[in-house]
Amino acid sequence: MEMSREIIALGPDISMEFPPIPPMTSTDYSPPSGKGAAGAIVFVVVFLVIVFGLVVCARIARKAIVSELRAAVAPPPTLNVVRVWEIDAPTMERFLEELAKEKPVRFTAEQLCSFTSNYATRLGSGGFGIVYKGQFPNGVKIAVKVINRSSDKAAEQQFMAEVSTIGRTYHINLVRLYGFCYDHIMSALVYEYMENGSLDKYLFNDTQMIEWEKLHEIAIGTAKGITYLHEECQQRIIHYDIKPGNVLLDANFSPKVADFGLAKLCNRDNTHVSSAGYRGTPGYSAPEFLLKNYPITHKCDVYSFGMLLFEIVGRRRNTKVGTDESMDWFPKHVWDKFEKGELEAMTLLCGIEENNREKAERMAMVALWCVQDSPQERPPMSVVVKMLEGEMEVKPPPKPFHYLYSVVDVLNPPNSSDYTSNEGSNTHCYKDTTPIMAKHEIQMASSS
Repeated sequence: MEMSREIIALGPDISMEFPPIPPMTSTDYSPPSGKGAAGAIVFVVVFLVIVFGLVVCARIARKAIVSELRAAVAPPPTLNVVRVWEIDAPTMERFLEELAKEKPVRFTAEQLCSFTSNYATRLGSGGFGIVYKGQFPNGVKIAVKVINRSSDKAAEQQFMAEVSTIGRTYHINLVRLYGFCYDHIMSALVYEYMENGSLDKYLFNDTQMIEWEKLHEIAIGTAKGITYLHEECQQRIIHYDIKPGNVLLDANFSPKVADFGLAKLCNRDNTHVSSAGYRGTPGYSAPEFLLKNYPITHKCDVYSFGMLLFEIVGRRRNTKVGTDESMDWFPKHVWDKFEKGELEAMTLLCGIEENNREKAERMAMVALWCVQDSPQERPPMSVVVKMLEGEMEVKPPPKPFHYLYSVVDVLNPPNSSDYTSNEGSNTHCYKDTTPIMAKHEIQMASSS
């Protein structure tokens, strides 16, 4: 087939000649097959996925590099930082509250005036001052003792005695000293408030009675408080004035030893302490105070506690004066009944029910041991606690109160030249052969 050339006129004077175009036949074009098209589509999709993945990875890497560079050149953060102590603030507050228990706080006179609503409620009074009821801003009730300042410095000595002794102790059976105030205006001591007052108003008042079982618990709690003072403090504390009026009761009638105005610190290594003049309350003080320059030990508190036990057993004052001026002294009455084997009958006369008579008889025998004439014959308070709790079988006590006839002969027995006996060997007041004693042998051997 011949192909003719085509001449196209582009204008009146211009023309262009194009080569001939071959004619298309049916064999010159064929559409792509189905398999080839599918493969091309798959290739394109895979290619696009790979490209997209590379782009995403590049962006992530770029952000990481930028973040590192910014962190490297940025200044250290100073704002909006939560520190560890802020997270643990409640724990730290509890720790500081516990720490505050071991150290009394110094208050101002203005603060005490605010705490007591200008001293509106008076709780009681004594020889050294007046006690008022108050309340901290957080609602905790307190008792504020405003001390009478005097020229003989007795009040000042009481203030220093209380702060230096109870101010460094914390025990469940000791009244807690929250703080004090001392300036040119006033001297005052701030204690925890004891809702039920002192023990004496329940022992010697027929209208306010406590069940004898609770009285037994009060006796043990008081003994534990004195044990802490004598044997568990870093420095031994001698109270010198144990009596029902100085045993306070909280809302649950749990006892706390109070009023450390006569108390004194002493080194644990010193068995004797010097005492200038008479200390304590007549009727509760140990007989050694009756002798001039006689060495005083912590066993004077044991004697006073024995007198307290007599009053718990009888629910009466130890001394009663009759209309004919005759004196009814309950401790001697207890000894007479014990000597005759009539303690059970005596507890019946005291109104103690049958289920408590065994505890009452044991308490009476422990009291007789505590009031022995010679200090070295009195048991340490840790042993007193165990005897009252029934963990030791109490031996029959020897006769006390010989000092009423001859103080010198009793306090200086012929077979003893000093009073430095080891309390760990003071086992004459309980039976060490009983099975219940075996578990306490190590404790007794190491008690101070």
